Amino acid sequence: MAAKTLADELGPRGIRVLGLLPGRIDTDRVRELDSLAPDPAAARESAAAAIPLRRYGTPEEFGRTAAFLLSPAASYLTGLMVPVDGGATRGL
Repeated sequence: MAAKTLADELGPRGIRVLGLLPGRIDTDRVRELDSLAPDPAAARESAAAAIPLRRYGTPEEFGRTAAFLLSPAASYLTGLMVPVDGGATRGL
């Protein structure tokens, strides 16, 4: 609800409030974390199996979402937290 509260406060000044909630994005850091498991391949496979799209996202997919939210095409969006997680988030 923080995004909604901030949108109420900042919207009248033309400031939009948006946040991105990344899931498992295939970055160097996520690969490093996976590699700490006793069986890194199995850890990655298990994590991917818990994602409805059955894979990690790419940095490009995350970036395209950010670019859209910052573009004029999304100029009427505010007070949002957008999960970029392949459907892993179970709440609304």
